[in-house]
Amino acid sequence: MSEANVSMPQSVNDRPLVSILLIAYNQEGFVAEAVRAALNQTYQPLEIIISDDASSDGTFAAIEDAVRAYSGPHRVIVRRNGTNLGIGAHLSLLAQLASGELLVVAAGDDISLPNRCELVVKCWIDHGRRPDLIASALTDMDDSGITHGRITPTDLGTYRSFEDWAARQPWVIGASHVWTRRLFHQFGPIMQGAMAEDQIMTLRAIVAGGAISLGDPLVNYRRGGSSHKRVFRSVTEKVAQMRRSNRHGLIELSQLQRDAHRAGIADKMRSVLAPKFAREQFTLAMFESDSIRHRLVIMLRSHGVKWGHRLRIFSYTTFPLFYAPLFQLKWILRHNR
Repeated sequence: MSEANVSMPQSVNDRPLVSILLIAYNQEGFVAEAVRAALNQTYQPLEIIISDDASSDGTFAAIEDAVRAYSGPHRVIVRRNGTNLGIGAHLSLLAQLASGELLVVAAGDDISLPNRCELVVKCWIDHGRRPDLIASALTDMDDSGITHGRITPTDLGTYRSFEDWAARQPWVIGASHVWTRRLFHQFGPIMQGAMAEDQIMTLRAIVAGGAISLGDPLVNYRRGGSSHKRVFRSVTEKVAQMRRSNRHGLIELSQLQRDAHRAGIADKMRSVLAPKFAREQFTLAMFESDSIRHRLVIMLRSHGVKWGHRLRIFSYTTFPLFYAPLFQLKWILRHNR
């Protein structure tokens, strides 16, 4: 771990200390630009924690190069994990290390506009420092850095209660989120293995101090970078991804249930999550079964799971080679464009 400009105050003229949590993993081609965007923030006082999640490429070296000559006013901490934690656990660790009242999420392949922190703090103060999550619109950016249209996630200001969240779970993008550190004091860290933090933190905020959205795009979101849809080379890769998603999905559902218990709404959440738990538990049982007969029994008895999903998982677990030509064709078409 390295650190620069450590003697900074907790606040300047009652301006809250803000911490940027910039996480990176195998993003050596993008991370320097993300780091420079954090260093160029106009807001003070600002703490910037740049953390590599045990990348296997040159990401950490690129981070060190990007901050080496920095001599600006912000406090900068550069660190790396000894082992890969995943997004949820990684951000939870940085939240524990951070000193700021507000925690700004930044991905290693995205670009925060220079006034991102400034505008978020103004919004937070204008709302009496009450909201626990502030989101913003984003600008779509491809893998070459060319920007396209605006991305506008669900307006979180329309969510006043758990019932609102349960009725229509919002579409959110965690790369534009800013949290209060008190959310972690209230709910604790995110469980290791959670694939994403965005829905978890959104729910926490809605049932705590509230969540709001800014209409201005404050992040250039690289959907063509680490966020793009993956094309699998083989059915084996696809099945491995399905099993990972299943494990992560069960962890996320368990986290939501745990957070609901802390918020005093455990029974309500259990009812809302029951269909999703049934789906993920069915998927897990199918992949762990070693006989066609047993899978047929599971499929026929899983009444809480839609037939489309039952048939799809049955075919992938029982006849994976049926899909092999399709994946080979997709791979060839993708790389011959």
